[in-house]
Amino acid sequence: MKPPVTARVLVVDDSVTMRAFFGAIFERAPGILVVGTAASAAEARQLMIEKRPNVVTLDVEMPGMGGLEFLEEIMRDRPTPVIMLSSLTQKGAETSFQALERGAVDCFPKPSSENRDEFAAKLCSLVKAAANGNVRFARYAKDAPPPQATAVQPAPVGYDWNGKVVLMGTSTGGVDALLQLLPSFPADCPPTVINLQIEPGFVPPLFQRLKTLCHAKVVPAEDGRPLRRGEIQIVTDPATHAVLDRWPDPSVRLIASNPVNGIRPSASLLFATAAKTAGANAVGVILTGMGSDGVAGLKALRATGAHTISQDSLTCLVDQAPAAAREAGVIERDLPLDRIAGAILENCRRIADAA
Repeated sequence: MKPPVTARVLVVDDSVTMRAFFGAIFERAPGILVVGTAASAAEARQLMIEKRPNVVTLDVEMPGMGGLEFLEEIMRDRPTPVIMLSSLTQKGAETSFQALERGAVDCFPKPSSENRDEFAAKLCSLVKAAANGNVRFARYAKDAPPPQATAVQPAPVGYDWNGKVVLMGTSTGGVDALLQLLPSFPADCPPTVINLQIEPGFVPPLFQRLKTLCHAKVVPAEDGRPLRRGEIQIVTDPATHAVLDRWPDPSVRLIASNPVNGIRPSASLLFATAAKTAGANAVGVILTGMGSDGVAGLKALRATGAHTISQDSLTCLVDQAPAAAREAGVIERDLPLDRIAGAILENCRRIADAA
């Protein structure tokens, strides 16, 4: 008995070869049905009305209206999860990064002959997650204002850091979430380390955006770098894991070791080492993402009495990882994205003794 179809995919690519290639991948995957293929935005627009796909794969380069323009139209007029697929993602990371900012679920480089099996498995998993997840489109709706990162907020009146550190984990949808969340951190924010699973080509434009938008200092994680107030370290290297070392003067260590449950860098490993070093002096946060990475580490962190926060399903681009954490019972507070920064600062603020 065949599994039920959960993903109805429209493949949009000007290359007949690539349309056939993607179609063949999806046809072999249980639970995925290709409802149509299109060579242009005009063809795709009509098929979206007729076939009602719940996922679209979209090429960046197409005749007539380009992929980025059509993505904006989809987000505005017919919100649907869109996965960008293009050779431009290898040489033109900035273009693909713009697609993430405009609401794409994720961006993939078209595969080489050497990595096609790995590519197929990852793409099919993402398509199913996009179809089944609570993919968010409020920022891109027809009547919504243009997407903008949250404005930088000053520290609350009387803000007094209590010595806690902040650890976050995110993957799919993380670019959009961080662009909204981190500008709300004050310049003297608690020391923060973020485990972000992202294509390496997107790292430079991400840091460029965050450095422009954020009041706090945003830097790539470095082996041995101390955690400092007012500094946000982001872990992106797919060849290493980040762990929290020592207390009360913690630092980030980057270790080259095997993936944890197929993931590297692993949020679970970061959270678990924070449980051993910082314990209740840490705040653990899990944002939008695929899979269940981070859940095991949050369980260890929560057992120490540390505060744990998840992004709620209504504001997640892909809710798999936060949902897994909630289902495991390791989350203290489940919050919409625009309330998470405030909750973090609240947990990391010293509360004066009552007079």
